[in-house]
Amino acid sequence: MITHLVGLSLGAGSSIESGVAVKEIATGKLIYVDKLFSMNDVQLFFDNYVSLKNSIICVSLPWDNTMLEGKWRVLSKPYQMIQTNENHFLNRDNWTQRFSTRGCDLFFSLKNQGVDICRFEIYLTRQRFNLYSNYKERSSADCKFLQSALKFEYGYNELPVNMMPVAQLEAIVGILLAEEKLKNNSKELFKFHELSVINI
Repeated sequence: MITHLVGLSLGAGSSIESGVAVKEIATGKLIYVDKLFSMNDVQLFFDNYVSLKNSIICVSLPWDNTMLEGKWRVLSKPYQMIQTNENHFLNRDNWTQRFSTRGCDLFFSLKNQGVDICRFEIYLTRQRFNLYSNYKERSSADCKFLQSALKFEYGYNELPVNMMPVAQLEAIVGILLAEEKLKNNSKELFKFHELSVINI
C-alpha cells in the first residue's frame, strides 16, 4: 500500500544542490524537505528511509553540462537539432548526451528491489502543471513564482514565507507528478537507463 510520495530533484554534480521532499498521503502534508549534495548523501537518504517499498519516488533528470567550455555552448546544447543530422555532427566527448547519468546505478538497484521509482524532466513537468514562469530559469524571481504557485495553487500551506532553495521546490514538483502517477494519470515519454521517464 502506498503511504508516501517522494520527489528528488537531482543536481548535475555534487557542487549543485539536490533537493528531496516527502509527503505523507494520510495527512496530505510535507513531512520532510531537505538539501543533498553528493551521491553519498542521496544513498544515505534512501538507506535510512523506512517507507521505501510503500512510496512512489520521482527523480528528476539533470542536464549533462560536462562536455563543453563556454557559457553559450552549454546553453545552446539543448537546442541543437541532432536526431536528423547525426551523420553531420561528430559526437566528441559525448556532447550529444542531453541528460547526466548521475545516480542511474543507484536508482536502477532500487527498482530491482521492488521500489516504485521513475524519472521526470523538470521543465516539461513544470509546463504540464502550469508552473513555468516567464523569468530566467532558477533565478530568484522564478523561485519566488514557483514557491507561491505551489503554496496557493496546490495547497502547500506549510511552505515558509521566506524563499526556499529551488532544488527543494523542484522536489515538490516531483511529488505532484507522483500524485498523478498514483491516480494513473501519467504516461511514459521514454526510457532513460532502464527507468521510465513520465509526465502527465
